[in-house]
Amino acid sequence: MTGHFRNVERWVFFARQSAEFGVLLRCIVSVQPTNSEGVGFRVRIGSARQSRAKWRQTCVCLLQLSTLCLLVFLLRPRCWSQEKFEDVHTASTEQSTPQSQEQLNVNWLYGAYVPKEAPLVSLTGHQREKLFIRQTFITPGIYIKSSFVSLIDQASGTPYEWGGGFEGYGRRAASIYARSSIQNVFSTVGNAALQYEPRYDRCRCVGLGPRTKHALVRNFMTYNQTQGALRPQFALYGAALGAGMLSSVWKPQGKLWAEGYHGVLTQVGFGMLSNWIGEFAPEIRRKLKRQNLAEP
Repeated sequence: MTGHFRNVERWVFFARQSAEFGVLLRCIVSVQPTNSEGVGFRVRIGSARQSRAKWRQTCVCLLQLSTLCLLVFLLRPRCWSQEKFEDVHTASTEQSTPQSQEQLNVNWLYGAYVPKEAPLVSLTGHQREKLFIRQTFITPGIYIKSSFVSLIDQASGTPYEWGGGFEGYGRRAASIYARSSIQNVFSTVGNAALQYEPRYDRCRCVGLGPRTKHALVRNFMTYNQTQGALRPQFALYGAALGAGMLSSVWKPQGKLWAEGYHGVLTQVGFGMLSNWIGEFAPEIRRKLKRQNLAEP
């Protein structure tokens, strides 16, 4: 447990360093719309003192919220583990085997998955913990997704109160990353409590139609602890709803149920797309490789 809290201290330190770096970026000249219709523009040089106070207030709120989520995850209940506390060393030893490593694949584009040739084995509590850390902090997927969605919100000016420039983009990126991290915490805890499968398993079937159907259905259904019976994705969509509702706390004029509904719709769209890409990723990779070899 001491090692976990050391990791939390490192993450808090890096978050503070990022906040200081954001202050420097806001000294750059930015162009912002003068009204909500986007008619007219004004050039604004950020005041280091005023921007620093606003940015630090936002960073402190998000940092406290992220730290709270980490503590909830690290101080998890006993139901997380599918084995006794005395067997933790045995579970750690099993992680080093190649078969165990196949159970913890996380792709930066489509998330956690189980290869078609690998058996679908129920995860232990220690494996769920490692999967959460990889999905939320280590792999670049969550950062790329946050940056991409932030660009869309920046272009549409949503929310308008956050303005434009580096400061507005930084707030939007921090907000989306915080919401994604909270969703990962909720879904990990929920799936562990229900003993549900959090990963996508590639279909053992053949053909475009059956494999596409499998990818789309698995966004709404998952396996229970038997790895055979399908159950609705209660934890996944409950986490999307809860994280969206919590994001209304730091958003200007945030509406509780509207933000939760938006989080569920985002999970539906991104979930189906990522599952489909994850299902056909080997074929897409081989095709791209053949094209590269065919080029003179």
